[in-house]
Amino acid sequence: MAKDKVRWGILGVAHINERLRPAFAKAGNAELRAIASRSLDKAKTAASANSIPVAHGSYEALLDDPDIDAVYIPLPNTLHAEWTRQAARRGKHVLCEKPLTPTAAEAKDLVDFCKNEGICLMDGFMWPHHPRTARIRKLLDSGAIGAVCRVSTAFTFQLPMDPGNIRLQSGMAGGSLLDVGCYPIFGIRWAFGAEPVRVFATAVFTHDVDVEMNGILWFADGRMATFDCGFTLPLRGWLEITGSDGVVRIPDLWVPGRRATFVVEREGRPAEEVVIEGEDQIQHMIEDFGRSVLQGMPVRPAPEEAVRTLRVLDALARSAREGKVVEV
Repeated sequence: MAKDKVRWGILGVAHINERLRPAFAKAGNAELRAIASRSLDKAKTAASANSIPVAHGSYEALLDDPDIDAVYIPLPNTLHAEWTRQAARRGKHVLCEKPLTPTAAEAKDLVDFCKNEGICLMDGFMWPHHPRTARIRKLLDSGAIGAVCRVSTAFTFQLPMDPGNIRLQSGMAGGSLLDVGCYPIFGIRWAFGAEPVRVFATAVFTHDVDVEMNGILWFADGRMATFDCGFTLPLRGWLEITGSDGVVRIPDLWVPGRRATFVVEREGRPAEEVVIEGEDQIQHMIEDFGRSVLQGMPVRPAPEEAVRTLRVLDALARSAREGKVVEV
């Protein structure tokens, strides 16, 4: 693609767009050109409020816009696959809000479809793109805390139990596991660099969706991880990696502030705090995806990572419903 900027459109006027718009403005290789809603009035209102040049009164109209190269899809979970396919058929690259789809089987089909269409597809996790994440990966790979033995992590926030909220609607693939539990599970897989082989989970269900979940993951060599997620506890978003020779503690991993930190603790040494100032992980995500589109670079993390995470989520969901250990 002989351009220096990706021309973006957004399908939908979801609240998360308020977080992404400033990042689009800062991204050096992005130009946010259009937004679409099923209501033209809503699209015009969102476009005006966010200084977006073009408003479309349907998703199809935006996807047919020849001045759009890529789309961001923040629609409900059950609509991700449909509109990603619609975009791919029109040659639009796709950054899709997580989870990519509600199940691993759907995700694999979607990844294969996009590959066949020759378009870039990225699962919209932001934390892998923060420079802090690369720093921690380098530290782990250097053996600074020895072999990774155990991981513990959480992502919770308090959500009013309003059945009108799509996060609480089973028909819309709601529940805390898909909404926030996907972060700890991806984080566990990333920290170990391996796939769990079996899981066990317990959950509290409201409106037929999980609103709290606690789980254990076991790996083939006997190592294990624990996590919790949910809509009933205050905001928590940490990850702790215990190695044979030390510990890495990461506060606010999923949604860091402008001052992102992690702490390394090793026997007989003072704790070391590492600080990364002033980075915007959403901007980095947009720019990383843009390089894939513009320069033909591989999408990182690869979309297959979404499939692997969803395989674990599928097993956890089954375990919580059936009350037994489940093979992944």
